[in-house]
Amino acid sequence: MIRDLHTHSNASDGFLSPAALIALAAGNGVDVLSITDHDTIDAYETLGVIDDPGLTLIPGIELSTSWQRRSIHIVGLNIDLKNPELLAGIKRQQQFRDERARTIAAKLTRLNIDNPYAAVKTLAGDANIGRPHFARHLVNIGKVRDVKSAFKKYLGTGKIGDVIQGWASMTEVIGWINAAGGIAVLAHPAKYKCTTSKLKALLEDFKDAGGLGVEVVCGRQEPALTKQLAGLVNDFALLASTGSDFHHPDNKWSRPGGFPALPDNVTPVWDRW
Repeated sequence: MIRDLHTHSNASDGFLSPAALIALAAGNGVDVLSITDHDTIDAYETLGVIDDPGLTLIPGIELSTSWQRRSIHIVGLNIDLKNPELLAGIKRQQQFRDERARTIAAKLTRLNIDNPYAAVKTLAGDANIGRPHFARHLVNIGKVRDVKSAFKKYLGTGKIGDVIQGWASMTEVIGWINAAGGIAVLAHPAKYKCTTSKLKALLEDFKDAGGLGVEVVCGRQEPALTKQLAGLVNDFALLASTGSDFHHPDNKWSRPGGFPALPDNVTPVWDRW
């Protein structure tokens, strides 16, 4: 079975509607899907009955936090979408998202970029504003040639648009997921650009906070990385998850279902539900 437990719709910074994302995933042979939008579960409120009976939808979310001045993402899988503690946490995250967007806009304005908040808000529509919306705006006004360049110059880790102060702590975020009966999974650990020792420290703190799983496979990746992450998951007695981190159909490296299988020597998260 193909289980894609990390995808994004236009309820946050993805390109497709939840229904279109489900259709694409089903067409790619995905058997189990989780829509894990950033700090929102709005995708699930827009969905009716799923037309494809062969696809199982697992309720999920991706929550933002920070660790040692790094932006960290925690995926919550198989959550109760009506849990009051989780809903209160989401509301708090969304309030900060808007504050952060205004801060990023002000910082970019100091670089002689006309205040982009209104334009970015229009791009986001009803969704939470994220850095990818700023990236798209910077492309639209000709400041950079593509989204990747926008992150490299303005929005990536350590750049002027990387605002992390204000997120709930890792312990709080994982607590909300656990309260909702879900499984907290450290998303795309390789993207944090940690040394091996730093990554081990992150995993130790993550587990101490109540985290249970790690994305051993996230999109297309080298076998050596999969082997390394599988080893770390086993060393820390954590569960293994997998997903595409899909945002846009043009990104072939993150096609729904288009990633390697988990190694046989790890315990998958779905063994816990």
